[in-house]
Amino acid sequence: MERRHFIKSSCNFCLLAATGYFLSELTACSPAYRIIKTEVINDTVQIPLASFAQSDFQVVRPRGWNYDIAVHKKANDVYDSMLMQCTHQQNQLIPTGNGYVCNLHGSQFDKEGKVLKGPAENALKKYPTSIDQDKLIIHLKA
Repeated sequence: MERRHFIKSSCNFCLLAATGYFLSELTACSPAYRIIKTEVINDTVQIPLASFAQSDFQVVRPRGWNYDIAVHKKANDVYDSMLMQCTHQQNQLIPTGNGYVCNLHGSQFDKEGKVLKGPAENALKKYPTSIDQDKLIIHLKA
């Protein structure tokens, strides 16, 4: 094998291996939850109840909003929805298995939106919900 061909083949192999590695790392960075994008209509957002067939937790992203809304399905068709905005300095929160965390200053909230660890002092903002046939309605102004 010529030296030139060997070097070219080796470089191609290295590039291929690096691409595979970085692609696997990128998929590991994707959120473990689905984001439902929706419109705000008359100060409400609507999501299909079928969205909860696979998971009791959904993240809703209203168009034009800077923050997502977390929705938890509880027993007996009760739904909790809360703004995923840190009450300390208004940073977007990241859902965890047990609640939410702010990556700016480390505030932590439980699934109910109560502060577990500061510097945040106030609980997350909650929104009332209602059910209309096969849709969950989140009322943004209460």
